[in-house]
Amino acid sequence: MPHRPNRMTAIGFGIVAISAVIYWWVAKDFDAFRGDFFYLADAFLHGRTWLDFQPGPNDVIVGPDGQFFVPFAPFPAIALMPLVAITGPVTADEIESGINAVLAASTVGMGWWLLGRIGVQRVWDRVWLVALFGFSTQILWITTRGGVWHTGHLIATLLTFACLIELWGKRRAWLIGLLAGAAFLTRAPLAFAVPFYALMLLPDAAPTSAADVREFTRRAVERIPWRSWVWLLAGVLPSIALFFLYNQLRFDNPLESGYALATLPPWLEAIRAQGLFSLAHVPMNLDYLFLHLPTFDPTEFPFLRPDGLGMSVFLTTPGLLFAVRADWRRPLPWLLLGAAVLVLVPTLLYYGGGWLQYGYRYFLDSIPFIWAICGLAAAHRGGVSWPWRAVIAVGLVVMAFAPHWAYRI
Repeated sequence: MPHRPNRMTAIGFGIVAISAVIYWWVAKDFDAFRGDFFYLADAFLHGRTWLDFQPGPNDVIVGPDGQFFVPFAPFPAIALMPLVAITGPVTADEIESGINAVLAASTVGMGWWLLGRIGVQRVWDRVWLVALFGFSTQILWITTRGGVWHTGHLIATLLTFACLIELWGKRRAWLIGLLAGAAFLTRAPLAFAVPFYALMLLPDAAPTSAADVREFTRRAVERIPWRSWVWLLAGVLPSIALFFLYNQLRFDNPLESGYALATLPPWLEAIRAQGLFSLAHVPMNLDYLFLHLPTFDPTEFPFLRPDGLGMSVFLTTPGLLFAVRADWRRPLPWLLLGAAVLVLVPTLLYYGGGWLQYGYRYFLDSIPFIWAICGLAAAHRGGVSWPWRAVIAVGLVVMAFAPHWAYRI
């Protein structure tokens, strides 16, 4: 007898389908003119690491022999190779809005799946939480805007969710390592989540464990899962090796990623001159993440105009504060928070800022971990209460204007 999906699974597929339509609808008329990953995938298929044309004036590395290199990490292009082999790079570029819509909707589906493993039982609690993730974070903005910068974010988010789903599932260390390595080859800051994946593999950090933080800390050294950690490292190592090999093939230097060589507009180049990573950039990034607000504009609805530099997460995604309702006596919330914070550190030190953006898109690297804590809070508290649903709704309203401004700033 064929297996039939249960009610929750069927609802999840329905939400994914609805999300895909929404994402495609808001993105279909926007063309970023930067489908670099599709052309890089085609280059890989033909044994090259460079493009034979310049895809744009900025965020490109001009080689000494007329090649053009993509500075961004290569895994998205690797993942897109089967599609490009079928459609060709030009067609893939032309349907980028649809491709990104499917990727974005898939992050919603992965979130729905993760909530089930975390133990969120009620349909409407899951609906509110996936709405928080899919439509009150920069997922909506980056899907609308498209382009090489944003496709990478979507793929990195999928890989992070896959790691978390496996940690709440069979906990196969080698698979978590492969996924984490691929995430690193997509968004480099996600390498800093790997130590926390290792800690989550400790027996007393398992989702079914009743250990509290003090017991977990006391017993951590005594119960180190050396075998799992070796398998985790074995899973990560191929991506590290590929990172060095890719750099060597492009620049004859395994340590040169290309970010310091990319062409930039003069004003941004002046910021990079202070250091690719520098404490000098921290105040700017903290402002864009926590403090930056839109300006009042009485001439155009909705009368609050973003400047494209950033916007406080407390305005765009206040629902993440629901994480405070998790059971902080247990180790898992602390480990997830540690991953979120450590992944954010290189971003705060980075010169880039993330422009153009509605919110602070670099925070997307950390959001899956904090959002998972929200899932733990829902499971611990028996759901998402109406006051917290109202908080989530505020973020949904604010982010509902993201597509409007995506075409206007």
